[in-house]
Amino acid sequence: MENVVLIIHLLLALTLIGAVLLQRSEGGGLGMGGGGGGGGRVAGRSAGTAMGKLTWVLAGAFICTSMALTIIAASNSAGSSVLDRIIEAPRRDEAPADPAAGTSPLQSLDESDADAPLLPTAE
Repeated sequence: MENVVLIIHLLLALTLIGAVLLQRSEGGGLGMGGGGGGGGRVAGRSAGTAMGKLTWVLAGAFICTSMALTIIAASNSAGSSVLDRIIEAPRRDEAPADPAAGTSPLQSLDESDADAPLLPTAE
């Protein structure tokens, strides 16, 4: 589910970028320096174009997918913390290797510890 929302989110982001870049420039920033009389007044909003309306729809959908991804991520991580994972991690330095028995200072990993970090043992 999270992957589907993430793909939709990325497609919305790219489409929103394209829609903003394709819009016609309206002149000076913040409505200043535009044509027409009025002695420096900021001009009223003109009727929205189809591209402007599309941009608003894409922006709304982008915000909705952002909130959905936040909710999904929060529900997936509920009840667990990075500190909990560190404390619960198995310790490899509890039993030192016996050099007389022919074991290596770097113990080999069995399949249950495949994703645990490889740590040297104390001699």
